[in-house]
Amino acid sequence: MPYEYRKLSPKERKEIVNYRREHGYPLHAPPHPFRDAGTYLISAANFEHQAIMGSPERRTEFEIRLLNSIQEIADHLIARVLLPNHYHVLIRIDTLDNVSVALKQLHGTTSREWNIEDNLTGKRHVWYKFVDTRIRNEAHLHVAFNYIHYNPVKHGYVCDPYDWPWSSLQTYYEDQGKDWLQEQWMAYKPPDDFGKGWDDSEND
Repeated sequence: MPYEYRKLSPKERKEIVNYRREHGYPLHAPPHPFRDAGTYLISAANFEHQAIMGSPERRTEFEIRLLNSIQEIADHLIARVLLPNHYHVLIRIDTLDNVSVALKQLHGTTSREWNIEDNLTGKRHVWYKFVDTRIRNEAHLHVAFNYIHYNPVKHGYVCDPYDWPWSSLQTYYEDQGKDWLQEQWMAYKPPDDFGKGWDDSEND
């Protein structure tokens, strides 16, 4: 994240930039080394993890728009969660290029609209670039699935993940049942460091 980069010493910044240059990554943006067909965990946050989607109304509106955007580019939306300052989606896609285009448009449109609504046009940066994680195997898929649905608890918004409405957990509860979900959790509980670096913030 950009605010983490600003905390680094000049030497540490130089080392990171050199590493990115040597590996062909963007110098100051998340790298996307895999772009072909597959299953990906896509994560995006409001700039510096500000709770710009703090109101329930804004979260509901954005959730609808996000789902519409994903529906146009994904073969299958597996899981999702939306919080006041970030979101995660687990999707199967033909190419990551379509995700880049769709999210650039969605983030650009909502940035402009929300800054107008909040009277912060030209004063606030709303989104940071998205991060993607290529799902390696079936076990990794189930861990990511559980991580997404537990995210509201991880960040302290609720004590029970079933109490958070901006998530696909309720759909799985209705379709598969709570016993199935608990079996999934016990078999594929995310490790403590899952999401470290792209889903942690002192502001959460």
